[in-house]
Formats: sequence, structure tokens, C-alpha cells
Amino acid sequence: MWKSLPVLLAACLISLVTAAQPAGGLGQHLKEGHPDVYTVVKGDTLWDISGMFLDKPWLWPELWRVNPQIENPHLIYPGDRLRLVYIDGEPALMLDRGDAGRTYKVSPSTEGKLEPRIRETPLESAIPAISLDAIQGFLVQNRVVLPQVLLGAPYVVQGDSERLVLGGGDTVYVRGDLAGTSTYNFVRKGPLYVDPDTGEVLGQEATYLGIGRVSAQEGDISTMFISESREEIQIGDRVLPTEERRVNSTFFPTAPDADVTGSIISVFGGVTQVGQFDVVVINRGEREGIEVGHVLAIYRRGALARDRIANEMVRLPSERAGLMMVFRTFEKLSYGLVLAAERPLAVDDEIRNP
Repeated sequence: MWKSLPVLLAACLISLVTAAQPAGGLGQHLKEGHPDVYTVVKGDTLWDISGMFLDKPWLWPELWRVNPQIENPHLIYPGDRLRLVYIDGEPALMLDRGDAGRTYKVSPSTEGKLEPRIRETPLESAIPAISLDAIQGFLVQNRVVLPQVLLGAPYVVQGDSERLVLGGGDTVYVRGDLAGTSTYNFVRKGPLYVDPDTGEVLGQEATYLGIGRVSAQEGDISTMFISESREEIQIGDRVLPTEERRVNSTFFPTAPDADVTGSIISVFGGVTQVGQFDVVVINRGEREGIEVGHVLAIYRRGALARDRIANEMVRLPSERAGLMMVFRTFEKLSYGLVLAAERPLAVDDEIRNP
């Protein structure tokens, strides 16, 4: 019996080692030189961390294992430890919550009788999926509406003292129906988005300019105080009710479940070429199943070439050239951030599943 014990131990050891190795599946996408343990630091993004472990970062949800004993396990904070383990031969990340994500603050209750109450509040903010610097304004301010919405919206008639260009702290006069609320967004008519394949009107950009508050009304003329402005407000700019949208910076990068094909139809910033960290508009939205966090591959559309033998023009195959992530969706189109660009991109380039 004792002679067979070393053989039995060796067999167990071989079994454990085999179970701990990536054998196809998700394991084949583990990045060479990946860490076994990583401690999250301030400034990290989910995309960056995903790229440390995977050569296809959008496969993160398959690697992530939710810890049932931790509240809000999908929110990752500076100081949290991520451990790479193997479960049934497949790699998985486990979370050890750090202090920043579980520390409590004390605040008084405002419900009924005033008594001290403990409210759970992390000391740090959860890390975002991608850097928010380039997209912050698009998350809560710019919007896409039907062209007729802007056409029929109230508009700026004049500024105080007959001023034509106005900003924060100024007073303006607006003509139109402002019934229903007291706070509004000043917006300017932006590009009209049209599907390049079908000719369908997908919407019109309403570019955010600032916030105004109604102080008086007489007939269809309202006096408004500009409490905040991002750009100068001019005669003819439109006024829309403020849009309540919560900034969601904790979405997870993931590939769409269904097949997606579409095009980049616009790029912000007044440029024609598209590069890394540019914000683009695609002609696919909620009705096509596009969701915030979806990662899509960008293909440089093949050039037109003349087939001299057949005496006709042919389009050459498209070539994969970058990656983008959707961060805001509308019914018929979406905004995306270009995460990687291997070569110059442009409006009319294709988007597909990654």
C-alpha cells in the first residue's frame, strides 16, 4: 500500500496541473505574459485591464466570475485585487474587494424623524469601462432627435440689450411654447444623419450649448436666464426640455450576440479622417439590438478598381483596421469611441462583429 502512495500522489498532481492549464476555449485567448494577480489602481479602465489578460478584451464577460458574497461585484474599485484562477480547466477572474469599494460613510436620514443612519458608500468611484475624457459631453448632453422636433422647437429671438451672442449669466428672450417645465437646454441644429444604404433619415444632431431657466412669460415670449453655457448661444438657436440621463460608465465591453453590419456615417470634431479616441456615429441603434458596451470591428472599405479584362469597376475586399465601443445608443443610430486604429479610417468604413 505504501509503495503505491507515491504513484497515487503523482497521479493526483498531474490531474491538478492539467486542470489548471488553459485547454482551448477562453484559455486560447489569454494574453502571453498576463498577470496572475492584479491590483486595480486609480486611472485604470476596464478595457485596459481586460487587455492585460486577454488578446480580445471584449471577451471580458466570459472571463469574469461574479462573487455572490460581494455586493455589486460588477463595480471594480481602486485597491480591488483580481486573481486569475482555473475552474474546470477554464480561466476565470475572481475579485477580492479592497477598502475603497467597501468602506462606509455616515450620513443623517432625511426620511421622517431625523436620526443617524449608516449608508453604504464607497470611498472611490468605480473604474469606467473606457476613458471618459473624450465622451463625457456626449453621455448626458448631446442628443439625436427627429428633424421635425428641432424645426418646431422654441428658439432664441434676442438677447438682453439686443446682444446677438450670449453666454452664462446673460438673459435671453425665447419664442415658442415652453409649458411644462422651467429648465431647458439650448441646442443648435447639427448634422442630419441619413443611412447611406437605404436613404432613411435616422435623426438630427441637437448639439448642446447650455442650460437656461425660465424667469418670466408673456404670451409666447419667455425670458430665460442662461445658468450655464458650453458654447456661445446665438439668435435662432433652439430650446428643448432638459433630458434626464444617468451617466453609465460601468458598462462591460462585450461582443454583440447577433450579427451586425453597418457603416460609420459621421465623425465629430470637424475632421474627415478617423483615428484612435475619435467619436463616431454608426447607422445601427437600439432597433438593431445595439447596446452600450458593444465592441465592433472597423473595416476599411475596399477601394474601387478597374477590371481591365472585364472592362468594369469592382470593389476590392475590405480590410480590418480598428475597434470601437458603443457608449450611447438611440433608436436608429449610436455613438462609439474608436479604441484602436491600425490604419487611417474614414466615414463610410464598415462595422462588423469583432
